[in-house]
Amino acid sequence: MFSQKPSRLHRKSPRPFSFLLAALLAAVSSASATGQDHALSPDKRAQIERVVSAFMTANSVPGVSVAIVQGGQPVWSAGFGMSDLEDSAPATSFTLYRLGSISKSITAVAILQLYERGKLDLDAPVQKYCPAFPQKDSPITSRQLLAHLGGIRHYSDDGKGDVPADSARHFDTMEESLQLFSSDPLVAKPRTQFHYSTYGYTLLGCVLEGAASQKYVDFVRENVFRPAAMDHTQADDFFAIIPHRTRWYHKDKSGAVHNAGVLDSSYKIPGGGLISSAGDMANFEAALLSDKLLKRSTRDLMWTVAQPTDGKPSHYALGWFITDKFGVRTAGHSGGQQGTDTDFLIAPDRGLGVVVLANMDNVNTSALGDSLLKITLDLP
Repeated sequence: MFSQKPSRLHRKSPRPFSFLLAALLAAVSSASATGQDHALSPDKRAQIERVVSAFMTANSVPGVSVAIVQGGQPVWSAGFGMSDLEDSAPATSFTLYRLGSISKSITAVAILQLYERGKLDLDAPVQKYCPAFPQKDSPITSRQLLAHLGGIRHYSDDGKGDVPADSARHFDTMEESLQLFSSDPLVAKPRTQFHYSTYGYTLLGCVLEGAASQKYVDFVRENVFRPAAMDHTQADDFFAIIPHRTRWYHKDKSGAVHNAGVLDSSYKIPGGGLISSAGDMANFEAALLSDKLLKRSTRDLMWTVAQPTDGKPSHYALGWFITDKFGVRTAGHSGGQQGTDTDFLIAPDRGLGVVVLANMDNVNTSALGDSLLKITLDLP
């Protein structure tokens, strides 16, 4: 599995929740499904419910929501367990989870829309659209940033220069967010090496705003969310009251479950600051499969791996990991940050897609996503 979850986690350790396992076992059986389950066979649904239940029990995960796309259409989604342990609120198809780095795939679609409309040159220096970013020793392009080939650093191992742990510091603009890393030297010459960078996507957010003459959140809402019927997907505003947003959880080394640490993700919205539901993400997959968001040729470009000139080969295209799973080509991404772990996959040649969203960090939703894909492919 190539889709990694490199996002740094910040945590604090409040009093653990008691009797978690009993609550999970009681709640898993009360999964809420959409009215579109007629296209998913009872056998597949039963298999999915078994593997999700086993995953939650093995990892003490409070809540999980999943969705399945077949024949290019969303056919089933459901929530399992709890979105809020303190208030015993169940997880549903509409529960909103932090997407983490899945946000990068959404940003890539928005950037490619601007490219498709002739408003953004993927190979122009980023300063053409984002003059607030200083010149470096070598020019950096949007195409390179999309593929993590721009040489922009990721989070520092020691946290220096990054947002402090458990921080509610709010960033009002992309330009303000750039200040975290814009003065730092490049970690490699652009295009030469793959270096995963969420900050690179913050820079892409600034590029998008300059090319579109519109705020990132407004452009994405109008051009991605609305056309794809992602009616509840939005920025994870730490201070806003957002209906159906889950609580966030973390399990410590002793196995005790706590509320996860504070995270205001306003400094990284394009690369890790969106929230969505399983149902909305299934609609996103369907919209891409039906060419509703991008022309087929543009989608093919987005899903073509961009290889570095030096170093290890990459499996990353423009905002998407491209992998061969069980003999089937897939495009997808995973995500992980405070209180969340996520995974989604599209098998375009089969018209299939899976979505997995969990409200606990550091659990392997990628493995669960693979299991759901095997079920949809009728593999043992």
